[in-house]
Amino acid sequence: MQAVPTAPWPEGKAPDPARMEDAVRLPVLAGFGVDALEDDAELERITQFAARLCDTSSAMVSIVEEDRQRFLAREGMEARETPRPVSFCGHAMLGNDVMVVPDALEDPRFADNPLVTGEPNIRFYAGAPLISSEGAPIGALCINDTLPRPDGLTALQEEGLKVLRDAVMRRLHARRRDLVADAELETSQNRLSALADSIPDIAWSADASGEANFFNRRWYEFTGINPDDAPSNEGAYEVFHPDDNAAYRDAWDTALASGEPFEQEFRVRRADGTWRWMLSRGLPVRDSAGDVTQWFGTLTDIDDNHRRSESRDLLAKELSHRIKNIFAVVSGLVMLRARNRPELKEFASELGEAIRALGRAHDFVRPLGSEKGSELRGLLDVLMAPYGIGEGKQVEVHGATVKLGKRAATPLALIFHELATNSAKYGALSREEGRVSIDLAERGDTILIDWSEIGAPAAAPPETAGFGSQLLDMSVKSQLDGSMDREWGKDGLKVRLSLPTKSLAL
Repeated sequence: MQAVPTAPWPEGKAPDPARMEDAVRLPVLAGFGVDALEDDAELERITQFAARLCDTSSAMVSIVEEDRQRFLAREGMEARETPRPVSFCGHAMLGNDVMVVPDALEDPRFADNPLVTGEPNIRFYAGAPLISSEGAPIGALCINDTLPRPDGLTALQEEGLKVLRDAVMRRLHARRRDLVADAELETSQNRLSALADSIPDIAWSADASGEANFFNRRWYEFTGINPDDAPSNEGAYEVFHPDDNAAYRDAWDTALASGEPFEQEFRVRRADGTWRWMLSRGLPVRDSAGDVTQWFGTLTDIDDNHRRSESRDLLAKELSHRIKNIFAVVSGLVMLRARNRPELKEFASELGEAIRALGRAHDFVRPLGSEKGSELRGLLDVLMAPYGIGEGKQVEVHGATVKLGKRAATPLALIFHELATNSAKYGALSREEGRVSIDLAERGDTILIDWSEIGAPAAAPPETAGFGSQLLDMSVKSQLDGSMDREWGKDGLKVRLSLPTKSLAL
């Protein structure tokens, strides 16, 4: 939209000659939207004061149109308009100063004017031109009386009339600015609506209280709701699945109270009656004071992905069940094969325990499992349960909370199973009074895990690295990209594991 000038037309300057013709002048006049200013309270006060200031019977804010002059505000005048050919203001608006007619009967321009020879019997007239900021004449602020006034206006009255004329123009220009702003806002809203209608997702907005005030066309197409119905929360809740409605409202109320971004999955009834899973996201808009003034968001159809995810979960549960069975089968085969081989009994027992430890670790991280967790402490609770874990028990865990991913669970299970097995054979866990302390600490991007045996027999390093030591080294270095330090002392074995945080999170 073309910008309009905002500075007032210079005082004492005649209108722009290029804007005096109706073909140019009238479009400028139309831009003021004067229909809404008829009987405007502010303009009425101006005319009332103009009449008192100049001691006249009448005062008007006159707008000169193509075929008439219209009085937006009037004092002492019954008529709302007169034909343009008899207009005094049509002459006044073309000048550069207040036009004064001391005696209309003596002025050749108006002596035969019906407004002079008949009602309202004008003899004295004065009009200050109303000129738009771009220089187009649009009318006049005028006063008139039924008696001639040879001396015209006093200097104070003439100055006052100009001041009041400027006030009229400020009111008119304010009206035009409002219209321009409204038009720009409407254009912006139309563009936003067109943009919102062009996206495949459902777009919505809500006011600061959370009440919906906009849905794009996609919403009405998807739900079958009548587009003529005003957007509202209650209208939307009617197509939300009854089982999801309460959870959605609670999540929305929480977001409104906190001012934090909103996100929730729920089902919406499509126009054909089927239910579709949707993901709703909303972001708050804040003013300069930080207060939320509006919410904007989207609804995305995630039904296909949701169903694929459910299928994957079912498949994962089935695979997990089969893997758990494999652990049991392998452990059973080991024990069965060793039953008639006494020389393999100890080895088979250790191998079976290791396999069962892996099974317990799998229980901890398996999909949708009852023991599913995401912290190292939870895995240690599972693995150390046979030895007693907790305050006053043989195994105590202290320190930081360490996030644990599914991939890291298996090598960690092997590491702690091996440490616990050796301790149960030769170290602190082989004695009733023996204790093991496991301390977890976070140092930047590294997790430090200290295994300390207390009340154990004196420990010495083995002469040769056995299978257990090789298994520990392989798990720590190859699978977790970490390092392990051992210290044998009179109180037992101490082990420090240094593991990258990112390796544990996988």
